Amino acid sequence: MIAVILAQTIALTGGTVYPVSGPKIEHATVLIRNGAIAAVGTTVAIPADATRIDVSGKWVTPGLIDGLSNLGLAEIDAVPNTNENTTGKDVAAAFNVSEGINPASTLIPINRVDGVTSALATPGGGLIGGQAVLIDLDGGTIEQMIDRSPAAMVMDLSENAKSTGNGARAGVAARLRQVFTDALEYSRRRADYSRAQMEALAAPAADLEALLPVLRGEEPVLVSANRKSDILTALRIAKEFKLKLILAGASEGWEVASEIAAAGVPVLVAPMDNLPSYDGLGTRFGNATLLARAGVKVAFYFSDSHNARDIRQQAGTAVSFGMTWDQALRAITLSPAEIFGVGDRYGSLDAGKVANIVVWSGDPFEFSTAVEHVYIRGREIPLTSRQKELLDRYRTVPPSY
Repeated sequence: MIAVILAQTIALTGGTVYPVSGPKIEHATVLIRNGAIAAVGTTVAIPADATRIDVSGKWVTPGLIDGLSNLGLAEIDAVPNTNENTTGKDVAAAFNVSEGINPASTLIPINRVDGVTSALATPGGGLIGGQAVLIDLDGGTIEQMIDRSPAAMVMDLSENAKSTGNGARAGVAARLRQVFTDALEYSRRRADYSRAQMEALAAPAADLEALLPVLRGEEPVLVSANRKSDILTALRIAKEFKLKLILAGASEGWEVASEIAAAGVPVLVAPMDNLPSYDGLGTRFGNATLLARAGVKVAFYFSDSHNARDIRQQAGTAVSFGMTWDQALRAITLSPAEIFGVGDRYGSLDAGKVANIVVWSGDPFEFSTAVEHVYIRGREIPLTSRQKELLDRYRTVPPSY
């Protein structure tokens, strides 16, 4: 679902373009028309009516994508009334977060002025939290923001879900298998269910119905798992039920990287997470690098959605621990787009794709680099936010009276 864009043609000229889908292009032009990328290269014909913006000496990349966030769903963590991403149910597969998204959230401009143009907005809590949606960080209505709904079914096999299995990891896995089994049984015996001629099922009909696209392989399932054993449990259950699995967290993923790669399962990781816990004693900075070297498709997220903009710092950290610069850029652009099924329209600077573009003063992984232009669906985004307004307001201290 993409909002209608007013006809507009913009030519970003002279910059160093990093398409992600191919090598960088020096002194190149990116032509934007009607919200999409019309052409990229050094010999692009610029229409007479195009607005020319000289970006010589600048770096031009796709907009950044936060692969796992609460953007639009949470404003102040400590104030429950400002959080819209949980139902309080153990199994809430029918719950879709889309109508809880707040287009006026102050966190949206704070993050997009630093290059984040899209994010996966996810539910949380319980065993099956519900349906996540992929949003662009621009638009006055929910419909204008949402690009893919649902983008994934969110589930939890980490220690946070132990209460759903009577306090035991094995109980969590057993409960999840029972829910899947009951959903398949429900799909075969809807008539019996409507006549109350079935034993009680593990979840309400609406939730079982919502799981059927997952069990048909039409919708991916995003599973949080950090401990090595939990990751292997997720792989085992995915194989049993033929699920299209995406792992999130995977703190000890490097220990079973070959198994994850062999299963063809992509992983969302936060490269700056390195503090061990009982849910992941093997946490280490090099996790993302070792997963990528094993052939796993890796994308990044930042665990604090209030500062999703720091996802580029996550990427820079991954580079400092052995990942190539190109791999790290791909992990915050094209890889998350591919993982959530929109790689044909997002994540790289190619003709025909949505014009989510960022112009940087230099290397986006450097602390000193500034964002100079942000485009979402071809519209230039004002580089303003509440934080910038406060900075400007108090930059000059008024005289005391």
